[in-house]
Amino acid sequence: MPCTLEELFAEARKAAAFAYAPYSRFRVGAALLGADGRIFTGCNVENRSFGLTICAERGAVMYAVSRGCRSFTAIAIAAPDSPVPVPPCGACRQVLSEFMSPDARVYYGGSSAGRVDLTLGALYPFDSLHDLAVSSA
Repeated sequence: MPCTLEELFAEARKAAAFAYAPYSRFRVGAALLGADGRIFTGCNVENRSFGLTICAERGAVMYAVSRGCRSFTAIAIAAPDSPVPVPPCGACRQVLSEFMSPDARVYYGGSSAGRVDLTLGALYPFDSLHDLAVSSA
């Protein structure tokens, strides 16, 4: 990995500063490491119709795909308004599993120094649709 998880997390923290979170006041930033070494960031963008809110992780994936990158080795997620680490939501886990292998690193943290470092497979252990896609390829 051309950058450390801490460096990737620093990029996620920078991205969180751009979050549009007037309703929850809960900013989140994500930094996605492409298999080609490029870093793609995203931040959460809220909407009055809360279901239309875009999470930072999905924003980063969509940005990366629009730039031609479809394979990722790690993601860092920063939630600077939370005192504890906040993992990706279920929808983000599903989207990440579309583009990341089960051994890809997921690194997340809140405002304190504590971080969680695990694999996507540990975070999303029963990804049967991913298994089907791999077995039918």
